[in-house]
Amino acid sequence: MEKSTKLLAMLLILVMAVGLFTACGSKETKTKNKTTKVSAEQSDTEQTDTTNIESKITKSHLKHTNAAAVDETNVKTKPEQTDTLKTTDALKSTDTPKASDASKTTDAPIETDTSDKTEDPESEQEVLANGVVAIDWAPYNNLIADIKAETDPVVREHLMHQAEDMLMETGIFAPLTNINNFYLMKDHVEGVYATLSGGKYFMFASNGDAESLRINLTGEPARLDPVLNHSIDGLILALNSFSGLYTYDKNGELVPDLAEGVEISKDELTYTFTLKPNLKWSDSSELTAADFEWSWKRAATTCDALALNVIEGYPDKLNVKASDDGRTLAVVLDTPNAYFLNIICESAYLPVHQATVEGTEGYKDTEGKILDAGAWALESGFISNGAFTLAEWKHNESMKYVKNPNYHRADEVTLESLEYILNENADAVLTMYDAGELDFANRVPRSEIPDLIGRPDLYEVESLTIDFIIFNEKSKIFAGKTVQQAKDIRQALSLLIDRESIFMSGEGTGQEIATSFVPASMSDGHGGIFKTNDEDYTYPVGDGYFTTGMDEAKAIELLEGAGYVFEGGVLSADTPLRFEFLTAAKGSVTDDLQQGFAQYGITMDIRQVAWNVFLNEFETDNYDVARTTWIAPFNDPINMLEINHD
Repeated sequence: MEKSTKLLAMLLILVMAVGLFTACGSKETKTKNKTTKVSAEQSDTEQTDTTNIESKITKSHLKHTNAAAVDETNVKTKPEQTDTLKTTDALKSTDTPKASDASKTTDAPIETDTSDKTEDPESEQEVLANGVVAIDWAPYNNLIADIKAETDPVVREHLMHQAEDMLMETGIFAPLTNINNFYLMKDHVEGVYATLSGGKYFMFASNGDAESLRINLTGEPARLDPVLNHSIDGLILALNSFSGLYTYDKNGELVPDLAEGVEISKDELTYTFTLKPNLKWSDSSELTAADFEWSWKRAATTCDALALNVIEGYPDKLNVKASDDGRTLAVVLDTPNAYFLNIICESAYLPVHQATVEGTEGYKDTEGKILDAGAWALESGFISNGAFTLAEWKHNESMKYVKNPNYHRADEVTLESLEYILNENADAVLTMYDAGELDFANRVPRSEIPDLIGRPDLYEVESLTIDFIIFNEKSKIFAGKTVQQAKDIRQALSLLIDRESIFMSGEGTGQEIATSFVPASMSDGHGGIFKTNDEDYTYPVGDGYFTTGMDEAKAIELLEGAGYVFEGGVLSADTPLRFEFLTAAKGSVTDDLQQGFAQYGITMDIRQVAWNVFLNEFETDNYDVARTTWIAPFNDPINMLEINHD
């Protein structure tokens, strides 16, 4: 679980530290972005196909689909059908977990475990040095592996619901809210669109008669090397200055970018991409498939890019090979992967210029040891292949990108430059925007949103962002408890959170209460919304795993079952419950949580630290409970479910 936890921390905390909660999803289809003016009327949610799973899988005409819409004229594949659903044991505990309950309402044949269940499941559990009984994650990890290898979208959805049941049953994640993004854009600006990961595309924008577009970023980007970037601002810069094999268009559809298309082998392991002819870098040098081969291998070995771990041979012997003529790139995966074309849209898969990377001072020492893999992109002037190139960088102040005449779609780019103003003060950004000093305000102070609603230049973007609390399963607060008791403690604390109160607070503006870990607008992978009750799946409580308000009675019942004593609804001093709450962004929500727990005699000590300290504490498991945010890089539930996958 450590690798995914580190990746989670890298991506989440950097985003949280700069106050960026930007991403967009859809309530219409699995890939459509939904950006609306706040005053505009919302469209209805498209209905999901409710045909039962068995009939779906046995239809001979069922077509293979990826996790997002793919232009089928550019994809050749001959998938095999699956007619048996797979299931695994739920996470071990003293009781049968919810993941195996009858909430999976399918008539399709299920492979069940017929082994003897009378043995005490906790007798074989690992006990940590601090007395905490560890959760056995093997069944969950096996299920995630099955999901990643499954290419039938209906079977995959069934398995992902099962995985979310198992994950939520542990109580480790306590979802708070789904966060939407707001931005301000002048009415003379057109052609800007956003991706599900929170990035924004400006390359095809226009700004009236102006040749430049003035945009704010929240601060100095830590890294411009696409594979080393872990912030939304850095992603925005990468998307507008680099191009990969595939990308997303203005409708959120997955489309070829530098690739003409891809051919997928019958076993769905080999992807052969054909590149468009006459591609160039910004310095006019030839760009070929060999550049992708070198860039991906460099990303895997030098930069520890976990996004490439789906490729066979990761990290040291990545099975990627460019043809001699430079027109095709063959990629072999470890297992079939239904969303590989989405993955290659991530910044880790963008090509970088080998001569620039290796020829920059500070990249290697005299013995050839790499000192700083991203040294080449610390100043302006480096070679890229996207719509714009970085021409000027006034650190901590501004960045100017100019049009790249060698960009493969340069004739569609009307702007001559993008001018980024670096300012992390949201109030100052709003003042600059209203004064006409900005054309696009990427950050809007949430405290001002109620007063801004109704303005025609205020836009709200649906998000695949979840704000949540995470419990450290290894924390000393679970010492001496059984696995089930530890789960009950975590679930009880989650049930004592008054999410309705949080949502109604000032900090809740632009947020919707989350009752599941998978965001409400996330796709199911075949045309509908994942978080939907239908004849194939029903959530345990309403449309989620708990109500939006508190469930005091159930919480106290769970805590009493875990050995705590309550007197008059308040925890007895003889059985105290105290934990430390780690956060890098203390606000009204944190205070509300502390006060809410205190009403029941539960002590929550707030520990606010800088984001880099938070990251270190998170990676080293030096916390009891923490609050953070996750932005899914693309519209598929696996992004949420794989967080705890080893």
